[in-house]
Amino acid sequence: MDDDRPDVLLTGLLFYDLVLTGLGKPPTPGEEIWTAGMGCGPGGIANLAVAAARFGLRTSLATVFGDDFYGEHCRDVLYDQEGIDLSLSRTADGWPTPVTVSLAAGHDRALVTHGQQSPYSQDTLMGDPPEARTALVHIEAEPREWIAKAAANGTRVYADVGWDPTQEWSRDLLDQLALCHAFLPNEAEAMAYTRTGSAVAALGTLAELVPVAVVTRGGDGAVAVDQTTGEYAEVPALPVDVLDATGAGDVFGASFVAASLGGWPLAERLRFAVLAAGLSVRHHGGALAAPGWYGVDHWWRSLTDPELRTTYGFLADRLPAEAGPPVHHAPVTPPARPH
Repeated sequence: MDDDRPDVLLTGLLFYDLVLTGLGKPPTPGEEIWTAGMGCGPGGIANLAVAAARFGLRTSLATVFGDDFYGEHCRDVLYDQEGIDLSLSRTADGWPTPVTVSLAAGHDRALVTHGQQSPYSQDTLMGDPPEARTALVHIEAEPREWIAKAAANGTRVYADVGWDPTQEWSRDLLDQLALCHAFLPNEAEAMAYTRTGSAVAALGTLAELVPVAVVTRGGDGAVAVDQTTGEYAEVPALPVDVLDATGAGDVFGASFVAASLGGWPLAERLRFAVLAAGLSVRHHGGALAAPGWYGVDHWWRSLTDPELRTTYGFLADRLPAEAGPPVHHAPVTPPARPH
């Protein structure tokens, strides 16, 4: 019997992103900097949705679109171009789609966002969530009811967490890991929440709380433990020139889920996620930097480095026979609508 459940269930706030790159340094007050690098497109929760959909995963997204140009454009990209199921999403009359301007300089960026609080909560959008194979969630201090409902449905919850601006790093947040199959924080977050001094030590603590624990380490790669199989893996980052790191963590998470649904060994899952995230930072950030199968296939076929050919040799058996058409990267300006 075919499993017609969504592969990935998502909810969160969507943004229209305008990303400026090649700045060299952030502008100072009163200073004007010209740059030739710019891209635009959906961001926020769209980063995860597009990254998952481009790996052929049936992706269901519950979000809110404003009834403005930005909302209409993002809806067109996600539904018409990327094939994402938006049946759980809503358009809010009179509500402006949040717009973020990202100034990317080197390996960091500064963000300015225009927006208002969403008129619909995650729990309102999800209601009684549909059964899904996985859900990618962002856990916060205030637990979301829909996550517990999804876990009760048999949905495997893959979670990440954000930076705590209060710097309190309350361990109460980790109580929510009881609902999760996997937890994928970055190194700074993992160490802060576990009160440990290294990524490996943080991983050891998290492995006692969740079946699959992953700690991402930026330019140092990632480490992970899978208690369900007894596997441990540590992999380096892919050496790449970074154009814009926006959304790289989302690409990592979606890629790890795609490989997990394929039943891959932990080391392969981790290498694949590191690779996909590395490929994404070579393009303007946001959702449209995600490489998908096409990007990974193109990288593999053009790879000449013998060491990387050996390290990633497993891709020869993992890549689909048809990688699909080239992916759409972020345009400099949105395409004109047909009249």
